[in-house]
Amino acid sequence: MIMVNLFMEITSLNNEKVKFWQKLQHKKYRDANELFLVEDDHLIKEALKRKVVVEIITIDKNAQYDLPTYYVTSKIINLLSKQVTGAKTIAVCHFLESREVKGNVIVLDDIQDPGNLGTIIRSAVAFNFDTLFLSNNSVDLYNPKSIRASEGMFFHLNVLRGDIEKFLKSLDNSYLKITTDVQNGQDIKDVSSLKYAIVIGNEGKGVSKAVATLCNQKVLIKMQPNCESLNAGVAASILMYEVNHE
Repeated sequence: MIMVNLFMEITSLNNEKVKFWQKLQHKKYRDANELFLVEDDHLIKEALKRKVVVEIITIDKNAQYDLPTYYVTSKIINLLSKQVTGAKTIAVCHFLESREVKGNVIVLDDIQDPGNLGTIIRSAVAFNFDTLFLSNNSVDLYNPKSIRASEGMFFHLNVLRGDIEKFLKSLDNSYLKITTDVQNGQDIKDVSSLKYAIVIGNEGKGVSKAVATLCNQKVLIKMQPNCESLNAGVAASILMYEVNHE
């Protein structure tokens, strides 16, 4: 039997492997290769649980992984890390595989802020939402800021991306498709259904008219009149909480 060496050492910044990893900091290369980088021990642990880790990059020669492991210099790890203080270990992961939509869905119509995306992901897991759907023009799920803001919770979701109108039309009639309307919406506390698809709009423009017409329930979150609107991440979290606790 031929034994495969899982442990390799790289010391040069000009190494082709290092150059490839560095390219994964950019969306077009992530999409082309369907790979992304994850750092921080707790995020890597979540990635290992989901079984999406392809290889490990580390400066810790005591690290033990049953995966191809590259021991690199501090200069290399700092080149790849997005942390201010740098990382000790980075995991190269393949994109998450999607599956059939089953339970509640949170649908994002051109959300742009990675912090909002991370907040929504964490709330989706907390409040029993099965699937996250991102419109084609929404922020990248694999943006390092989105990953950090999600605290690794996106590994626990079924994540889809595509044409939002086609997706909403594809949902069966058991779904109540909800969006917000601060003028004519019904109090979210008074809405009831077996399954929900909650649509959250762009931070500046809200939900597009075309998407809003596909929603069969307009709702509002009651609040003080001197507050006109809520942050997209906060609004999504409240809506998901309310339908999970009806």
